This record gives sequence, C-alpha cells and structure tokens, in this order.
Amino acid sequence: MTASARPRWREKPRPITQVGKVLALATVVLLVCVPFLVIVSTSLASTDEVVENGGWVLWPTEPTLDAYRDILDGGIVTHALGVSTGVTVVGTLLSLACTVTLAYALSRPGVLGGKPVLLLILFTFLFPPGMIPSFLLVKELGLLDSYASLVLPVLVNVFNLVVLRGFFQGIPEELYEAARLDGAGDWRVLWSVVLPLSKAALAVVGLFYAVSYWNSWFYASLYLESDHWPLQQVLRTYVVAGSGLTDATTGEATVTAPQTVQMAVLVIATVPILLVYPFLQKYFTKGVLTGAIKS
Repeated sequence: MTASARPRWREKPRPITQVGKVLALATVVLLVCVPFLVIVSTSLASTDEVVENGGWVLWPTEPTLDAYRDILDGGIVTHALGVSTGVTVVGTLLSLACTVTLAYALSRPGVLGGKPVLLLILFTFLFPPGMIPSFLLVKELGLLDSYASLVLPVLVNVFNLVVLRGFFQGIPEELYEAARLDGAGDWRVLWSVVLPLSKAALAVVGLFYAVSYWNSWFYASLYLESDHWPLQQVLRTYVVAGSGLTDATTGEATVTAPQTVQMAVLVIATVPILLVYPFLQKYFTKGVLTGAIKS
C-alpha cells in the first residue's frame, strides 16, 4: 500500500454497499414498526372489523376508543397502572440512591473492606439465588402481599453497580483532591462533584432500573394477590390466559372483541417507556461505554 493510500476501512463505500445498508436498515425498521402498527390499529378497530379481518387489523377504517373505555372503566387496569407507576418511581429512586452510594464507596481507594464487599457482590452476580430461596426469604421477612417485595429483593443490580463504579473511577483524581482541600467531606464530594459529572451514567442506570421495575411481572405472580397486581401481570393475564373484561356493576362480559382489549392493554403498558426513552437515548453511548472502561 502506498503512503497516500487510505486504509480500507476509511474508503468511501461503494454504491452497492450503500444500497445494501439502506435495505437492511429498512428491513429492520419494518420488522419493528409493522407489528407495533398492527397492535395500535387493532386496539382502535371496531368489533366487526376485527372479526372480519380474522382478529388483526393493519389500518382501521372506523377508529374507535371502545376498547380503551372498557379497560379503563373496569378499574382493574387503572389500579394496576397506578401500582406499576408507584413501584417504578419509588423503586427507581431507592435503587439509584443505594447503587450510587455503594458504587461511590467501592470506587474510592483505601475503603475498609472494599475489595471483599466487591467480590461478594460479584459472586451474587455469577451465582444468583434461586426462586425457592428468594420466596422463603421474602416470606420470613413478612413481605408477602406487599409492594416492598417487588423492590427490596432487587434493590441493587450488580451490572448497574459496576457501570457506576467504573464511571466514578474515571473521574480525574484531581477533582477529588481539590474538593478535599476545600474541606468537603465524602457526602459533599458525592453531591457537589461526582453526581453533576455523572448525569449520563445516572440517566442510563435510572432508565435500566425503571424499565426493569415497569416490566416486572414474575415477582408479582409469586408475592402478590391478584388485587395488588401491577400492570404487566394484568397484561399477561389478558394476553396469555385470554381472560376478558367484565362490567364492574353487572358482572357481564363486555362486547369488545378480546383482541382489541388485549392490544389496548398492551399499548397502555408500552407507551410510557416509549415516551421516556427518546429523551435519554443520547446518554446511552456515553454512559454505558464510559462506565464500562473500568470495572
């Protein structure tokens, strides 16, 4: 290769390569968007149209909100939505607080017992507890049928802890020393120096926690009674078990087609995360990659 020649990876792509990339990207977009469009369209379709199209509608001719009215008037989905929102908000805040403080302590050199604690945490990541020990522990702590059972057993995620610890270690040591010279203690350094510089990592970890709490249904099926279920467990009941909705006063089944009810619940369960994700997407690359450099 001559001195003026550029490396192959820096050469301008050939037209056929560009066309291939466009086709591949378009295929991925269609595979993602078309199913979501079908879900939304089916939830907005009328009962007759759903029946005529065999249960699925690509584009409703007469959009209606009957399915959404049915599931919201029944009270079950409304209550489950409130449960999921509360568990997600409270759980995310508690998990962030515990993960940040623990990651900061483990990131500082010379902390008493820092390495044994880190090894113990990594051990739980490699060998997680099984379902039966977790259930027995929750039962012995008196957390059955309480919302705390959805938060406390999963309060700190090891992966998120390692990401934040690596990010804190990547902050220049001179900033810590300057804060110490100004008389700042550990809490002051964490609040005034570390957290303002860690917004990207905190946004990523916070979204990871929020998505985990919002999508959690397995622990709810183990620890909670049906009248305390979050939205995802109710969604599973509608979609997997095929249960329909009943009127809250008469106890009779609604006239809405089961598919429209299922898809409407699915839309309600999906939209909140879709609305939050675009605002935090820009932090993903910086937060995850920077935090993963050191561990």
